[in-house]
Amino acid sequence: MSDRPFRILGVQQIAVGALDKSELARFWIDVMGLTRTGNYRSEKENVDEDIARIGVGPLSVEVDLMQPIDAEKSPKVHVPALNHFGLWVDDLAKAVEWLGKQGVRFTPGGIRKGASGYDVCFIHPKGNDESPIGAGGTLVELVQAPPDVIKALGG
Repeated sequence: MSDRPFRILGVQQIAVGALDKSELARFWIDVMGLTRTGNYRSEKENVDEDIARIGVGPLSVEVDLMQPIDAEKSPKVHVPALNHFGLWVDDLAKAVEWLGKQGVRFTPGGIRKGASGYDVCFIHPKGNDESPIGAGGTLVELVQAPPDVIKALGG
């Protein structure tokens, strides 16, 4: 796999979910001291999330505190509690093309704008017959790194 046309640069985000995000905010923001930087709500994605940050600048990590809009609908952003983590990638389009050729399974939707405004794509937790490689049980978000992150992380 040395012909990989992209690099994973670092952790962009960690997303945790609960039926009530106020419990998460109480811990992560009030107790642990993360900074709340925004909110994102999407009926289509069944999510209402507070966006928080650890650190500053291009090396900061986003922590998404998520609750479902409707706990009975999918996706169930609160199951499992560690919903997904995001990885900065230097060339998302090349990554998706190459990974797809390797048999990696992506979730429906392809490359699109994510909650923080960056282009994103999700790797499915489980493979299937058509695309046998999944992420081993955890949803993984690939996030197009902006130039300052690429530079800061040695790109």
